[in-house]
Amino acid sequence: MSGGEKTVGVVGLGLIGGSFAKAYHEKGWRVLAWNRSRSVYDFAVMSGAVDGELNEESIGGCDLVLVCLYPQAAIAYLERLGPFIGKKPVVIDCCGTKRVVCAACFPLAERLGFTYLGGHPMAGTQYSGFKYARSNLYHGAPMVIVPPDFDDIFLLGRVKELLAPAEFGRISVTTAEKHDEMIAFTSQLAHVVSNAYIKSPTAGMHKGFSAGSYKDMTRVAWLNPQMWAELFLENRDFLEKELDGLIACLLQYKAAMEAEDLPTLVRLLDEGRRRKEEVDG
Repeated sequence: MSGGEKTVGVVGLGLIGGSFAKAYHEKGWRVLAWNRSRSVYDFAVMSGAVDGELNEESIGGCDLVLVCLYPQAAIAYLERLGPFIGKKPVVIDCCGTKRVVCAACFPLAERLGFTYLGGHPMAGTQYSGFKYARSNLYHGAPMVIVPPDFDDIFLLGRVKELLAPAEFGRISVTTAEKHDEMIAFTSQLAHVVSNAYIKSPTAGMHKGFSAGSYKDMTRVAWLNPQMWAELFLENRDFLEKELDGLIACLLQYKAAMEAEDLPTLVRLLDEGRRRKEEVDG
């Protein structure tokens, strides 16, 4: 985008919002921010990632507003600030589920006259909070966009330009329904399984016996319980379907072992190996 200093508004300075703030600041954008905890906002200003406060007076002057809150909090924020946004900014929420927030915010944006899209940056770590934010978190990562109108090529091109400072590797466009269906498998199921796996009584004795497999399985067990519980419940239909499928598969392995059925166990394991090869190329 050409001409003059650009301004991004970042709502929420956790890992996601803080990383956006640092990325855009590095690219020379003016960064305005709001955070529920004033101490985090003050620290972000002191660290140089944030230039000023995002509020009713300043939000309308932004080129881009990134709402990095839990879904219900994102909806409440846009309901409160919506009348002050105006025509200039493009507003993108960065919530981990899309149906609930998009269903609330598409009609809100249309009624109040601002531009809104759903979004989900597919990046993160097992840690949360501004202190873990980094400017390169999104480098090469996918970004999923849920637009109100799939035929508005101009808007999608504008969004791609506005997101360029984050250096995403790929921007995908989809529906809220398809996003939530896919994310139940690729992200939410993995968090549930990891969190349940670490509860084994044997886990306390793992030192000296664990290597890569243990680390891979348990990495996302260290999660933000409040955030993930809200996301799980908002997407419970798709997540329950994935859990049912996983439990059915696990019972097949268990039954083969109980029956000491070597051929069946070999077949099940080979099916999984071949499936991994198919889906990952």
